[in-house]
Amino acid sequence: MKIINLVLNNFTNDSRVLKTSNSLQALGHYVTVVAIHENDLAVREDLPNEVGVHRIPLLTRRWSRNRLVQVIKLIEFIVKFIFTYRKSDILHCNDLSGLFVGVICKLTNPGMPIIYDSHEFAINDVPNQSRWSIKLKFVLEWFLIKFAKQVICVGDSIRNEYSCLYGIPKPHLVLNCPPYQEQSKHDFFRETLGIRSNQTIFLYQGGLGKGRGIELLLEAFSDLDSDTNVLVCMGYGLLEDLIQERAKQQKTIYFHPAVSPDVLLNYTSSADYGISFIEDSCLSYRYCLPNKIFEYMMAGLPILTSNIFEMKHLVETEGVGIVAKENTIEGFRRAVSASLQQNYFAIQKNVFAAREKYCWEEQEKVLKEIYDAL
Repeated sequence: MKIINLVLNNFTNDSRVLKTSNSLQALGHYVTVVAIHENDLAVREDLPNEVGVHRIPLLTRRWSRNRLVQVIKLIEFIVKFIFTYRKSDILHCNDLSGLFVGVICKLTNPGMPIIYDSHEFAINDVPNQSRWSIKLKFVLEWFLIKFAKQVICVGDSIRNEYSCLYGIPKPHLVLNCPPYQEQSKHDFFRETLGIRSNQTIFLYQGGLGKGRGIELLLEAFSDLDSDTNVLVCMGYGLLEDLIQERAKQQKTIYFHPAVSPDVLLNYTSSADYGISFIEDSCLSYRYCLPNKIFEYMMAGLPILTSNIFEMKHLVETEGVGIVAKENTIEGFRRAVSASLQQNYFAIQKNVFAAREKYCWEEQEKVLKEIYDAL
């Protein structure tokens, strides 16, 4: 089948869309990722496994970010997308924005099935979101999800909510895990950042934005009596400048730029512990099970998490780390202390066992079931 994997970003760091496309291509389908074009990126390219990529250029791309102008940009994208891909066999729509475009395209070809792959709890996905915004997104998703042949979610809590909210069968669960590999240990952070061998490295990797607990982590690693424990933040985002400034002021904080997905785990394995300290500031964060959790495990790292349901359940069930009792600066500092009192190699043994279950090879079995049924 000719499958269009639609995502409304520039498809440069979207590992889930890439993994999904690779799996569907390996199952014998013809897959094209359709995204939005940005400067210096190829409009069309073929990935090594023959997955095609088409970034649609927009004449309105350089226009302002005014809300009305953003609507005009979306209309241009939709028109170009429908003109090119309305005769595809299946649309795999990522996130609510992708579903919106996909449903409009389906109206021109009613027989074309839509798969809705929701990467988060879409209707409440940002901190401090207004009630009207949540209600508007709920009404939009409630209407659009009726057009989806199948729905995929990234966590058990989210798919339970979707089933209750929209009166649909429980969606399929496809966790955002990396492909399985027996990752060897590296030491890139010590080599490039000048961290001593007797210092313990706590790594935060991923998006450097609000709601990820980054400001709290910076405070927790500031003004310490000892530099025995250090924080490395690796990624990109709005808080990048703040982290770099704090790194100049504190000998226990380091910044490392984001790296490409193909070498990510080499860098991840260069730390001693992985951190996922998401704030409970919206339902999407409350229900989240971030891909960094699985990346840490695949790299062999014990994990420290905030007290958020899905992360807490995974870490405690599999015995792969420590959950902070309180989502505060002192709560995190106590979690660091508790983690250092654990038997590191016993916890790491649990991590190695868990990564055999939480790998992409297990998740793509669900994709195969979905597409075989079509």
